Amino acid sequence: MRIRPMYDRVVVRRLPVETKTSGGIVIPDKSAGKSTRGEVLAVGPGKLLDDGTTATLAVKTGDQVLFGEYAGTEISLDGDKVLIIKEQDILAVVEEDVEQEKAA
Repeated sequence: MRIRPMYDRVVVRRLPVETKTSGGIVIPDKSAGKSTRGEVLAVGPGKLLDDGTTATLAVKTGDQVLFGEYAGTEISLDGDKVLIIKEQDILAVVEEDVEQEKAA
């Protein structure tokens, strides 16, 4: 099933929570909490402005974003749990460093 969010809403799939710290300590699933990082699956046409025009969104499909732990509304879509959140609830877009990717 496809879903098309309305106006300034974005459909996001949560990415798995890191269960190991950089120091190698394993975090139990119960203590890990909800992931605050996700991948954008779909975006709406834009925010409706007072003059009737729409302002395009700053995120696009495929972007990895950071958002609040309790942001949005969780729904089930084809067996997967996804979030529908407003663009204003997105805190940042994750941009991978090109030099870091080359080193890996």
